[in-house]
Formats: sequence, C-alpha cells, structure tokens
Amino acid sequence: MSCYHITMEGGHKVARAITTREEYMRLRGSSTQTANLQLARSGSEAAKRRLVQMNYSCIPNEDGTLRGSTRMSDTVGMDVDFDKSAPDYAERMRTAPVTILAKAGELGLLMLERSVNKGYHLVFRRHPDMTNEENLRWASDILGIEYDKGAKDITRVFFTTGASEEDLLYLDDEIFENKQTQAPKTLSPALQTHPSPPYREGVEVTPNATGDGQSNQNDGHEASDEKCNQLPPCREGRGGSPSPSSLTAFDLCARQAGLNPDAMDVWGEHNWHTNLMAVLSVGVGKLMSRQQLEAVVAQRLPNYSQTDDCKKLIDYFYEKYAADKGFMNASLREINAQVQARIDDDSTTENVTDDMDASPFTLHPSLTKMPQGIRDSIDAVGEQLALPVITAICPCIGALATGVALDVHGQKKGLNLISYVAGDFASGKGGIDPVVGAWMSEVSDMDRMYHMQEDEWRQKKRAAKNKKEQPEEPKLPVRCITLNNTVANIAERLANAEGKHAFSFTPEADTVAQKWKSAMSDFSVMLRQSYDGSKYDREARSADAVNVHIERLLWNVTMCGTPDALYRVVNNYTDGFQSRIAVARTPDNTFAPLEDKPHVLTERQTEHIRQIAHLLQLMQGEVELPKLEEKGREWVERIRVETMMNDDKVRARQRFRICVTAQRMTCCIMLCKVCETLIHKHGLNGAETRMKHNPDLWKRMLMNAQTPQLLEMYDMIADSLLENALYFFRDRIENAFRSHDYVGSNDRRHIGKNDTIFARLDSQFTIEQARQQALAFKGTLVTNNSVKQMLKNWHKQGLIALMGGGQYRKIL
Repeated sequence: MSCYHITMEGGHKVARAITTREEYMRLRGSSTQTANLQLARSGSEAAKRRLVQMNYSCIPNEDGTLRGSTRMSDTVGMDVDFDKSAPDYAERMRTAPVTILAKAGELGLLMLERSVNKGYHLVFRRHPDMTNEENLRWASDILGIEYDKGAKDITRVFFTTGASEEDLLYLDDEIFENKQTQAPKTLSPALQTHPSPPYREGVEVTPNATGDGQSNQNDGHEASDEKCNQLPPCREGRGGSPSPSSLTAFDLCARQAGLNPDAMDVWGEHNWHTNLMAVLSVGVGKLMSRQQLEAVVAQRLPNYSQTDDCKKLIDYFYEKYAADKGFMNASLREINAQVQARIDDDSTTENVTDDMDASPFTLHPSLTKMPQGIRDSIDAVGEQLALPVITAICPCIGALATGVALDVHGQKKGLNLISYVAGDFASGKGGIDPVVGAWMSEVSDMDRMYHMQEDEWRQKKRAAKNKKEQPEEPKLPVRCITLNNTVANIAERLANAEGKHAFSFTPEADTVAQKWKSAMSDFSVMLRQSYDGSKYDREARSADAVNVHIERLLWNVTMCGTPDALYRVVNNYTDGFQSRIAVARTPDNTFAPLEDKPHVLTERQTEHIRQIAHLLQLMQGEVELPKLEEKGREWVERIRVETMMNDDKVRARQRFRICVTAQRMTCCIMLCKVCETLIHKHGLNGAETRMKHNPDLWKRMLMNAQTPQLLEMYDMIADSLLENALYFFRDRIENAFRSHDYVGSNDRRHIGKNDTIFARLDSQFTIEQARQQALAFKGTLVTNNSVKQMLKNWHKQGLIALMGGGQYRKIL
C-alpha cells in the first residue's frame, strides 16, 4: 500500500511516507489546510496550490524524489472529475460516492475523498499484472464512472481536502502499509514509462545533438527503448526560469507553427517550453513514431500534452521533417542564430551617461533587466510606464515585507510608502490595477475569508436584534483596506492588523477626495504618521465608539488619478503630506497610435509576481545597507550644492524626504532580487524551506544585492520623484502663504550647473550685481534681505570670500 506526503525541496518533489492515521488526519485537519481549502473552493487557484499534496500510486526513488520513479506501490490513486456545465452534474456528484462505497469490497477501496471542486479521489488495491492505466480502466468499468485521463501516471499527485465527514468519506488503515509491487512484464509501447537520466547542473542539451540528422528510415518509424532513454531530462517543479536562449528559441519556433507563445503556459511544469523543444527535436531526429513521441511527451509533460497547442507543434515538427530531412539541423541552427543575435544585441547596449537626454518615462538602458516580479510588472504595462508602475508596486512590496526594517540615516523604519500615479484619462494608468492585484492576491485571499466571517456575524446580529444576548463582534486582521471608508472604520482596521502593514489601493483618487472631503485633514494626519511609523491614538467617550491605541501605524497606500484629482487629495502644501508622497506621472500619449498588441498581464507574469510576493512575507528583521546609504547621501549632497548655488529653497527642502522614499523603494527592488535568486536556485518551495530554516539568509543575500545596476536605480527613482514633486507642486508651495489662488505654470525646466545665479556672477562681484542676477532669475519677489541671506549662506559654506568694500570673490 502507499500514502506519501509530497513537498518541494531544491526544486524537486520529495515524498515522505505517512504511516499512521493520526498523522494523516493532522495534515488534513490543520487550520492552514482548512483556510486554504475554503479559499480554493471560492475560486482561488493560489490557495489550491498551497493545499497538502499526496501520492498513492508509487514508491519514490532512493533519494526520496518523485520524478522518474518507476516503482509502483500496491495501491492506485484515481481522479474522477465531472463537467460542471452538464445538466446532470449535481446528480452525478450525489450518486458517485454511493456507487463507489457499494463496490468497496469488489474494488478493494482504501480511501475516498471529495476533491477541491468537481469530483472525487479514490484509492484502491492494485492488480500487479496490469499497468497503472489498465488498473484505472478496470476500476472505471466496475464503477461505470470515467476516470481523468490526464491523471494516469503513477507519479501523479492529488490536492488533498479536509478531515470532515463531508470531505473524507472512507479511509482504511491498510493504506498506510507502504509496499512495492513488480511492474508487469509486458507493456504496450504507448504506456511505457522511461526513467529520465539525472539532471546535471551546467550540462546543456543541444537540439541538434543527433549529428548530421541523416538516419536510416523504416516504414514504421520505430524507436527503441534506448532511443527513448536518450531523450534530454525534464526538471520537476516550477521554481526557476528558463534560459533566455531556450525560451526565445521556443518562441520563434512556436510562431513559425502559427501559435502565440505569450499565451502558452501550463502550471506545474518547469521549463515546459525548453523540455518540449528538446523532446520534439531529439525525438523526431531519432525517428520515433508519432504514437511513441506523443506517449513520451504525455509522460514528461502531462498537463501540456493534453492541449491543442502541443498537438499543433508535434504536427509542425513531423510535417517539416518529412518535407526536409535536414530540417532538424538547418532550421534549428537558424533559430539558434537568431537567438544569439538577440542576446548579443542585449549585451552590447551602449551606456547613456547624460541623464538629461534620457526620457523620464522609460527605464535607463542599463537598468532594463529588473528582478522577477518587477520585470513582469513592467512588461504588463509597457516600458513607457516603467517608472509609474514601479512607484505603484513598491508600497505593495513594502506591505508584504512587513517584517523588514531598513536603516536610513541611523533610523530603522519599515518600508512605509505612499504613492500617487498621476495621468490624464486614457493615459494607460488603468493597467496598473491588475498588477497591484497580482502582488496583493495572497493577502486578498485571506481577507476574503475574513469578510465571509464578518458577513456571518452580521447575519447573526440581525437575527438576534431583539435578544438579550448579542453575538460578539469578531476582530479580524483584514489588511487590504478600501479607501471608500470612514476615519473610524480605517482606524479600527489598522488596530486589528496584528502589527502588520495594511494596504489600500484606489484606481480613482477622487474616491478619496469625495469620501474624505470633510475629513481630509484626518486622512492627511493618518498617512503622515503611517509614513513615519509613529504612534497613533484615537479615543472617544462612548463605549460603542472606536477607541484605538496603535504603537506603530503601518499603512501603505497607492492611488491613481488625474492631476486634477491629485490637487484635491493634496490640498495643503505646508503640513508635510506632499513631501511624503511619491508621485509619478504617465507619459503624454495624446497623439500616440493605437498599439497592435496592447500590453496585458498574462498568467505567466501573474504567477511570477505571486512567487515573489509569497517569499517577501517570510522576511523578518532589521537591515543596514551601507552602499545604498552612501548612494543616498551622495545624492542629497549633490542636490544641496545645486540648490544652494541657485537659492532654490523649495527644491532643497524636497530632497530630504525624497532621499528616504527613494532608499525604501530601492530596497524593495533589492528584496525582489533576493527572492528571484532563491527561486532560480532552489524553486519556490525550496526557497521557502530555506528561508524558514535560516531566517537570516535573506539579510546576507540583500547585502550582495547592492549591485551597481540596482544602486543606479536609486538615482533614477530619486531624480524622478524630485522632478515630479516640483512639476506638480513648486508654484503651489511658493504661493501657499501668499494667496488662495494656486494657479501657476507647470512647465518643466532643465537646470544645470551653468544655469544658477552663482554661475552667472563673475569671479569678483558686488552685492548689487548679485541682486541683479537674482532679479533676472527669480523675478520681482527678490528683496535686499533675501540677497544678503543668500550671500551669507554662500560665505558660510565656503563658496565665496569677503574682500572688503562690498566686494566678494568666488572660491569654487
């Protein structure tokens, strides 16, 4: 018999035997399993993948891994799925367990459970003289119920459900006696299972490894077992990402076959595109029959082999090979040449040294290779929206990495961020909404369960309206908080967040302006305190009113809206709220042509983002990043000197908090780089295991993530935030104390080192000459006192020296 618990270690599925009923029921009945099952049945695919996985049909390899195992156990796991759209679906779901339990003795039934959504899983005793698929057919004939033909391999795993009587309908303790059975002596070629040779790091499989491609043909295109065993190995798990050359080769080949590679993805099969290329190219080159090749693809890529795209690719390979015997060499060599040309183009990109010539709406050419998750977010909206989407998702990353505290200027604070993406209507900012949703999907799934519990409480509350005993209101840690809310409700949500970051997002900032119109100052105060992570208190005398005392207010917010809405959200320019917001703006696309293929968030990009988001939540601790701190101080000093030479107090004041914000955002990107490295090396589950067993691993890796490429990202972010703050708020800040009319010019100005008041003066000058240059540059608002203060600042900083007689001399 056989019952194995399947986990991921080092990117491979590893099986551990379950030997007692108690251990089995404990896995099924844990609180985490129950919560994930509830979310999975409400439609969450991410929660379904977090369920406990079991295998009942095979004995693992000697090293405990599942991949390539050919040792059958004494039991067979069978998956039964029903079509939900069928009119008799409900009746079949009701009668199926009755039929199965009635045939339990004849079948040799050992376990029966309801699956996550649309059917049942059952385990029965194996007939050793039959193959695994023949056992499934035998059971199907007895029950009169069709089995899932996509789950016929012995290494197939099953998502386990709950421990209740509704989920687990039958269990025999005999299932925990792990025994092996001998494979049948004769197997049909289509059902043979060929073990894969061990994967070796650094060994690359070349598609044209078959020599010159010439082979002796026979009528049946028969292939020997030796040829099947020579096929390149497939790697289990979905942890890593394919090499650029392999992925691009598949993309080019798929397009030649008339398919769209961007829309092709299968969960659970790592590097499926690379594996399929290798299997098809070597398999066809070795003259395997179509039936044999389809069987090998089905064994190695069980999910993808069932799709029409796979069948089209197999047809494409056979058609091309039949037409041109040299196709497997000539065509693939051409594809590989195109791939190498693309790689060479990417690696020889010239560095741009003049930042003023670069567009503020696209990534610097040297910074296009962002970590997993960041890169996927940019691809989902297009590179013209690179900086806006980075600005929007950094609060998400900071909220997910809620246990991380970054040392900035000697103060250790969380990654507390507030961002606003400003753009005219139809400027593309709507594409940010699904990206933010992908980052916060795991937290949202948990919140959905809490909302269901709150709905149940409200129903009980209404039912007990006139009763003496009222149901107690639950205090649930909902972390995704809507901004269409009241001050009291948000304060209560923040108090119940269990010391973790809450997150709010709105695609329309007018939601804030309208809902908080009379309480905008409260909104501003709460966000200012959340940026600093300071204490927040709210008291009321009424027992029913909200009373909260939060030691550290942790609340990250992302808003999108028009510039007009920005001015309604930020309507005070002297209270510090404006300087705490990271503002990004979308490019002017007024006259841009409509794209042939608009950018959309694909399933592959979503899954990559979810992997990074899952690992971010495992990070806990304080970190100091000396290289990033040094980079921030260099930037602050550069802006200080520039602004002092120009007596630009608005720009000088903005640099302080922009430096802190940019460091936090850059740290968020570096955290994603750490997660990407772990996933590529160990797979998602392996990375999670290592982070749990070694809590300080991510800290050491984060130190190594301070690469010149990511440190250069700091300057890009900081310059962008400073420019946008001045673009939207310079005139309003300067006029804040003079007028209630805040209309001003928002024209962008490039100010270089030769455009300052200081640079315009001669090496020796008088106070009157300084006043004239200040009037020419700043307008009629210049006074004699302001000019004297400017000269005093220059003298104090060592820029000028007093020569006497009202004369000054430049030192720098």
